[in-house]
Amino acid sequence: MAAAALDPWQVAAPRRRRSAARRPRPREAAAARGPEAEPDVDREVVLRRLREAGEDLLISDFWSSALETINKCLTKHLEQLKAPVGTLSEALGNLHLDSSPEESDVVPGSTRGATLLTGTCHWKCVCYGIGNFSTCVTARHQLTFLLLFLEKCQIPRSHCWVYDPLFSQLEIEVLNTLGVIVLCENEEGKRSVCGECTIFYMLHCGSALYNNLLWSNWSADALSKMVIIGNSFRGLEERLLTRILQKNYTYIAKILKGLEEHEFPQTSQYADVFNDTSVHWFPVQKLHQLSAHTWAFREEPDYRGCEDLEIIRNKTEDPSATDSSSL
Repeated sequence: MAAAALDPWQVAAPRRRRSAARRPRPREAAAARGPEAEPDVDREVVLRRLREAGEDLLISDFWSSALETINKCLTKHLEQLKAPVGTLSEALGNLHLDSSPEESDVVPGSTRGATLLTGTCHWKCVCYGIGNFSTCVTARHQLTFLLLFLEKCQIPRSHCWVYDPLFSQLEIEVLNTLGVIVLCENEEGKRSVCGECTIFYMLHCGSALYNNLLWSNWSADALSKMVIIGNSFRGLEERLLTRILQKNYTYIAKILKGLEEHEFPQTSQYADVFNDTSVHWFPVQKLHQLSAHTWAFREEPDYRGCEDLEIIRNKTEDPSATDSSSL
């Protein structure tokens, strides 16, 4: 996909705690701003707003810088899988402003059913926690980025699954129109890659969601096929007390020595949209250096007694779950 070299991730020393401005915004706020309210908002209005957000994103410095960051990680990821590497730059050059009539109201450059690059890894994509994009500007920009990213990497929208328990019926209709697959069940992040290369796009989600995802793929083989675009794991390590991280988010704590992380660029235009966002991938060499005991521990996460659990639980599996936490 990409040919650019990847500089090894290095831990800055001494480490400084990040300011509150760098922290992901609580998903409770997303629930509060929820699918309220604009009486004149309909499907066509939402599609138009997505198109306008896409036009703004494409001409921003952030877009090209963020793609470069992702490009570095995907290049190394493909190299470790020994996949034939086409150039992602070829794919990135294929974005065009002509849309099919069916999708002209979505985002510029959208092409329904785009095919994968010859000789590249057949990526799939899973998106959790995008939020109420019909009413929230931040969520709208995040969804627009996802759509354009799929186009750039030539991942068909039919290979992208999305879920947020906050979605309104209107938003589900819009996503169906866009051609992505809306999941019917709250997986709580417990999705296995099943041996397939998968990019997880999950911005500003609760830490338990990432922890569940890691648990569901707790092997060197599975993790080596994953890329996670979401909250900085290093930022979480800096913000939480070590004992809290190890107790409540065991799998995040255990994988910190087995990953490489690259921060998204920060710009004033999208400061609230992509703050605290990084691209994470899992080099095979680092995974194999983890102890046998690390891999032997495979207990399902149990968040009883965990304060500030920022996910919405699947009530069919956890009848005691409440609505006070959010995905």
